Amino acid sequence: MATGIAQPAFVLVRPQMGENIGAAARAMWNFRLDRMRVVAPRDGWPSERAVAMASGAGRLLDEAVLTDDLAGALESSHFVFATTARPRDMTKPVYTPEKAMQEARDRIASGQRVSVMFGPERAGLENADIAQANAIISVPVNPDYASLNLAQCVLLCAYEWQRATQETPEIIEELAGTEWANGQEVEHLAKHYEDRMDEAGFFFPEHKADAMKLNLRNMWSRLPLTRADVQMMHGMMRQMVRWKDKS
Repeated sequence: MATGIAQPAFVLVRPQMGENIGAAARAMWNFRLDRMRVVAPRDGWPSERAVAMASGAGRLLDEAVLTDDLAGALESSHFVFATTARPRDMTKPVYTPEKAMQEARDRIASGQRVSVMFGPERAGLENADIAQANAIISVPVNPDYASLNLAQCVLLCAYEWQRATQETPEIIEELAGTEWANGQEVEHLAKHYEDRMDEAGFFFPEHKADAMKLNLRNMWSRLPLTRADVQMMHGMMRQMVRWKDKS
């Protein structure tokens, strides 16, 4: 069953290989997209090769809408994007995948149905296909090698859809079961090192001692220390002192 999540439909226009249809299904389902439409697949439908490649995303193929022509796939759409890497002599706005999926998000939120067209593997969408679109999505790739695999293009757009519709932290700090050290713990560590290093005669000559201690305190405050880090640093210093006393 479909997820019920508001989303664009991804329309595969005359795909040539079942494996690529299956790979596109996997790319879509990686980002919880499950509205697939397949227009006149070259090798017929259903496709055993597509199912094999889809792996755990086979449900998308089972529920895919199959049409004989592009007009049938787009008949319920209010706004259509066409993906292409080649320049076209058409007066249409050209979006990056990022901006296109933001536009799709806003239109879907207003009640519109949005579709994104992807062309066949060999040469992409034809001009007659693109003429039925409201806008173009162009991926900023290497101009000397602009060819993208069908599933790669689907994956890029699906990823940008997720970015446009979900608040995902750009950086996640993995603390591996510990916590960040608080100010008191860092202060205790700084005092421990300062005392032991003072005993070892590190702060020399005497007229530079205050500046050296200040630099050391600044160093501790700059470090993003966890409680585990602090405990390890205490242990290192204790072990060095024990080793000195044994020698």
